[in-house]
Amino acid sequence: MKIFVTGACGYKGTVLVPKLLARGHKVVAFDIMWFGNHLKPHPGLEVIKGDVRNIGEINLDGIDAIIHLSSIANDPCGDLDPKLTWEVSALATMQLADKAVRKGIKRFIYASSGSVYGVKDEPQVTEDLELKPISEYNKTKMVAERVLLSYAKDMVVQIIRPATVCGYSPRMRLDVSVNMLTMQALANRRITVFGGKQVRPNIHIDDITDVYTFMLDHPEHHGIYNAGFENISIMEIAERVSHQAEAEIVVTESNDPRSYRVNSDKLLATGFRPKKTVNDAIREIIEKQRSGEIKDEECNYNLKWMQREVVK
Repeated sequence: MKIFVTGACGYKGTVLVPKLLARGHKVVAFDIMWFGNHLKPHPGLEVIKGDVRNIGEINLDGIDAIIHLSSIANDPCGDLDPKLTWEVSALATMQLADKAVRKGIKRFIYASSGSVYGVKDEPQVTEDLELKPISEYNKTKMVAERVLLSYAKDMVVQIIRPATVCGYSPRMRLDVSVNMLTMQALANRRITVFGGKQVRPNIHIDDITDVYTFMLDHPEHHGIYNAGFENISIMEIAERVSHQAEAEIVVTESNDPRSYRVNSDKLLATGFRPKKTVNDAIREIIEKQRSGEIKDEECNYNLKWMQREVVK
């Protein structure tokens, strides 16, 4: 298959694209490259620097499937420039889906977010619960989902709601909970936990990228799927990091009420099985940091980098 991947140079895309190439697919990697390009050259890979908002720049000739990763990622970045967030994460998705249908493309995989549920008290957050997004990022994801579902009669639409992703990528992010706490421990021998009781569902980056390849292989599994396999508190994450990196934990107060608990039984019922855990992610980050492959640089923090390079 020839696959068009938006956001291909991002945190997940940089792990996903080599997997697609290894499976024999041809890949068109489309990305604005705010955070650079860490993809290695490959005979089956075409890398295009472009803005997903400019639908005229997107050539879908010969494309069999789209994996749409592109968005303004995480709540603080989404709130930084709401207009930009809506243009990239909602309007561009609508335009891409419309163009895909007009080109006769029959497969569309969308990376949504488990945070669309908002703050939930239910112990099991399943795909049929009401969505109550509380940030620009969450709201655009919800709207994009609804837009894509409206095209479900024209193409196979598979919407994945990932938990918080963790683990190593060549385009590293250090502003997600597991990665951030691990780097704190390595840099300072101290982990600062704000509150600690907030629950976060987590998924290893190898597993979420495997979800996308799995869905590509299984068009019969259409619709919406949660993807998160470890619902654990921030404090438990800190304790796991401390165990491997030998760091002190310092707890401070927090006014952040967000707790996400996702149930992924629907995804497991398809036959998909995760292979890695939060503990694996912590271990891998420690190894990569000690080998010099991860550095505590500003470009690894989306908000800091966008404030410096994108939204001025």
